Amino acid sequence: VRLVRQTAGRRSVAITTWASFASMWLIPRLEEFQRDHPGIDIRIDASDAQLDLDTSDVDLALRHSLPGPAPQRGTRLFGEQLTVVAGPGLLKSGTRLDRVEDVAQFTLIEAGDAHRTQHMEWLTWRRWFDQQGLKKLEPKRWLFFNYAHQILQAALTGQGIALARMPLVADSLSSGDLVEVLPRQRMDSPLAYWLLVGQRSAVRPEVKAFSDWLRLEAAATRHTVGEVPDPDLNDNLD
Repeated sequence: VRLVRQTAGRRSVAITTWASFASMWLIPRLEEFQRDHPGIDIRIDASDAQLDLDTSDVDLALRHSLPGPAPQRGTRLFGEQLTVVAGPGLLKSGTRLDRVEDVAQFTLIEAGDAHRTQHMEWLTWRRWFDQQGLKKLEPKRWLFFNYAHQILQAALTGQGIALARMPLVADSLSSGDLVEVLPRQRMDSPLAYWLLVGQRSAVRPEVKAFSDWLRLEAAATRHTVGEVPDPDLNDNLD
């Protein structure tokens, strides 16, 4: 009862998204929204579980999916490219890393379940090898993690090089925490990132304010990674 009384009349927005997106893209940006909207509380449910926005207590979802029909009440935030990244310290080791073949001299970091899920196959080093015409290339060693933010952390600390999702590492590249070592060898992914808003929640001013802010942040990310909208896609980029 005390908790209900304390929260009575407060405005809040509940978001569901997966852990890596929350850690790498959403949370680093939240301070700006909270500064401009001090009267709105934010609750983030970082989970891979798919929630029904019409029946749950969550207002909006941030998800990624393969190409196809636009999700109902969905706005496409940005697409995805993959690029080879490394921590600055690793690049000072003296080992050459300016040709595609040079990646074999390093530990390659990858998602441990990438080969078990169809859409995750697009994020693998093997697909990147194929695109570069290096089907038989074998690296020095492999290092596997469950989540993209773990892969990023390992790369940041110099434990190897990673094939990273551009929208999720754009800030780290801009700050110099990570270095894009082979910028001409970016690989396109068919995955796209979406904002989904519950029908009941969409009419609330605080949810609209947060959704509008997300769209602006997504536009900034598209500009940073150099994404050009595809006129044939129903992606609501603007």
